[in-house]
Amino acid sequence: MARSFNFSAGPGILPEPVLHQAASEMLDYKGSGMSVMEMSHRSKWYEDIQNKAEANLREIMGIPENYKVLFLQGGAHLQFSMIPLNLKNSGKADFWITGNWSEKAFQEAKKYISVQPVASGKANGFRAIPEVDVSMLSPEADYFHMTTNNTVCGTRIRGCDIPDTGKVPVVADMSSNILSEAYDVSKFGIIYAGAQKNMGPAGVTVVIIRDDLIRKTEPWVPTMLQYAIHADNSSLYNTPPCYSIYLCGLVFEWIKAQGGIPAIQKANEEKAALLYAAIDSSTLYKGLVEKKDRSLMNVTFATGSEDLDKKFAKEADALGMANLKGYRTMGGMRASIYNAMPLAGVEALVAFMKEFEAKNKPGC
Repeated sequence: MARSFNFSAGPGILPEPVLHQAASEMLDYKGSGMSVMEMSHRSKWYEDIQNKAEANLREIMGIPENYKVLFLQGGAHLQFSMIPLNLKNSGKADFWITGNWSEKAFQEAKKYISVQPVASGKANGFRAIPEVDVSMLSPEADYFHMTTNNTVCGTRIRGCDIPDTGKVPVVADMSSNILSEAYDVSKFGIIYAGAQKNMGPAGVTVVIIRDDLIRKTEPWVPTMLQYAIHADNSSLYNTPPCYSIYLCGLVFEWIKAQGGIPAIQKANEEKAALLYAAIDSSTLYKGLVEKKDRSLMNVTFATGSEDLDKKFAKEADALGMANLKGYRTMGGMRASIYNAMPLAGVEALVAFMKEFEAKNKPGC
């Protein structure tokens, strides 16, 4: 059976060379006589896998030495709680609310600290990134939280858009665009990302945290929710999601082989430009977010007819273009074109869009 072009928002598409390598090593990883799934996380075999994955991630992202890389579990959702529990000092935090997930992070942090929504796009359905001025920020905040890419609505915050917060650490959820474009890691106190959108399979969450933010927490904070515990134990305090980390490591190697993040970003910009051009030149399709804030990873659009949107997704799926139905709160369609989506996949989608429009435009 031929592989589909998988436009799923997550778990997302993985590079075929990574899947082929994982398949070839499934029963016997490099002469160990075992699958990575079966290995002890205390073994030398696995230690080498995790160390190599971390080294490659540090290289491709340019992670400074004064940052720890942690491989955790619980997804971004658990980070919504871990961050306020670990960074609490003044007990205040500022939030840039640009989509569903930053809203969820805000609501979760409210359980532990005082939070301020310095800017929110909720009133306009998160169809644009609200502007943030430094005058809106509190110099006493423990951190400033943001989400760099909004998977649901299809907006993004570029590195040049991030305000200068002074001594207040910037905490960024990069779950859906990590490794897709260049960011200066040194501008952040914490970067966290669930792997299942652009790094690997579900099950592992990467946390990149500056050393000075790894602090002693209040005694009642659960052991598994303390960054210091995981940092002191090299992410091996408990059994980690070994196989997911192994696959992430293969993805990091694949990115290096493509030429690193600069080359990946260039390819992503080409794919996104092709798809947005098809939307903008159409009389049937309309983009769902402001052009200046459009995501490179999640492209949202609609026909204006719910029935026609459903027909589009169904017919596309029959042609091997899967998971194009939009998120329930946005409707329409959503094409997630993560790093591993080949240009051919976007070209196939654009060709189908033109054919579908020709058959379904008003008056036909």
